[in-house]
Amino acid sequence: MNEFTIGDLLRHGEPEGGQKFRGAIDDPLSARGCEQMRAAVGDYGEWETIISSPLIRCAAFAQALAQQLNRPLEIVEDFTEIGFGVWEGQTVAAVHDAEPQALGRFWRDPIAYPIPGGEPVVDFDRRIARAWTDLLERYRGRHVLLVAHGGVIRMILRQLLDMPVRRIWRIEAPFASLTRMRLHCDPEAEPHLVFHNGRLA
Repeated sequence: MNEFTIGDLLRHGEPEGGQKFRGAIDDPLSARGCEQMRAAVGDYGEWETIISSPLIRCAAFAQALAQQLNRPLEIVEDFTEIGFGVWEGQTVAAVHDAEPQALGRFWRDPIAYPIPGGEPVVDFDRRIARAWTDLLERYRGRHVLLVAHGGVIRMILRQLLDMPVRRIWRIEAPFASLTRMRLHCDPEAEPHLVFHNGRLA
């Protein structure tokens, strides 16, 4: 077994309908979104396994990539995006126009000011922590790719960097951004963020 587990995190590209509070809304990728993801991956093929959120904006590309590279694909329900409650399907601009104070409070402290009807951020954090810990246990010493959502990637980074949950929105995770982590198989060793929104080499 290798000394390290390498975890790459790929956010989905632009979905049809553009940027919005999408959460569980299952929009497919736009043509531009597909191009963004292909460009992010390029000719790279070092992953041993590909894991994906079940939502189509992640899973369709993950399935195509797994077939192209002849790698196993695992769909993990717990890697779905946070639920945005009453803001689901709305653009940030629309929510800002309708509820500027509520939106501002949510960005500053999503724990104290949750979205009505949305998934509590602390519950989302626990869900992602559970799924990520399980992934690392099952793929210890291997190089894996997780295709997921902006919120999922922020939470994994938050946990890696030991950031307060309320500060997750300080991390940008653009469409088709790629993040790499190197985790020592010795649980006492410190994990490392190799790059965020970087390039494959």
